[in-house]
Amino acid sequence: MSGFASEARRLGARDAAGGAPAVPSPYDAPELYDLMFDALDFDLPFWLDVARGARGPVLEVGCGTGRVLLRLLAAGIDADGVDLSAPMLERLRHKAAAQGLRASVRTGDMRGFAMPRRYARAICAFNAFAHCETIEDQLNALRCIREHLVPGGALVLHMSYPSASLWIDPSGAPVLELESKHPVTGNTLQLWDTRDKNVVGQFQRSEVEVREVDAKGRIVDSQRFETNQRWVYRYELELLLRLSGYTRWEILGGFAGEPLLRDDQQMISWGWKD
Repeated sequence: MSGFASEARRLGARDAAGGAPAVPSPYDAPELYDLMFDALDFDLPFWLDVARGARGPVLEVGCGTGRVLLRLLAAGIDADGVDLSAPMLERLRHKAAAQGLRASVRTGDMRGFAMPRRYARAICAFNAFAHCETIEDQLNALRCIREHLVPGGALVLHMSYPSASLWIDPSGAPVLELESKHPVTGNTLQLWDTRDKNVVGQFQRSEVEVREVDAKGRIVDSQRFETNQRWVYRYELELLLRLSGYTRWEILGGFAGEPLLRDDQQMISWGWKD
């Protein structure tokens, strides 16, 4: 049995009020999460540039296992992190210690957390904001982040733009999102996402399956998770920033700072506390 499966099965064995086994969140299996995502580097140059230009401390909201935060610390940037998942933060601390880094992170909900200092930049990467499922959640998160900024500080938030194809593609069909190699077995790890979509509610519930596939294409291990995301559009996000007290904002169409003109672009928003 591979290491990721033994951990995930242990998590999946939890009973919900004595009934059927509860389906875990992917954030309850941080080692498996890292096997799938830690090597992603498509956005790292951007976050390093944002952090270096902050001229003050940086806070990552939704820092997870440290894919971004540990790279900032390794570059000598003064950065802290906050995340709702204690298992993810436990793995982050373990990784930081192994790299000789000091990571100041706290367990906290982005809708209401408290850090001991204030920041020149707050960053929210890799669609973490999509886990705010209601307008109240979104406003509470944006207001709490704003409270942690110094005057003149800014929030920088990344969201995938909810394109027409997201809603047109049929619900219930598994989509291969990502592949990576298992560092021990050499097998291929595949992340399959089966989405149940509410177009009017801009809401997506995902049943995520991580498969370990051998050289002959056989599935030798598998584990399932569930997660929810609520997507936002450009002008909706601008209104949320306005209502949350940000004095000015800019919405861009990618990590290179290009205009947001197409629905296949990434959405980068800046919101300032002046």
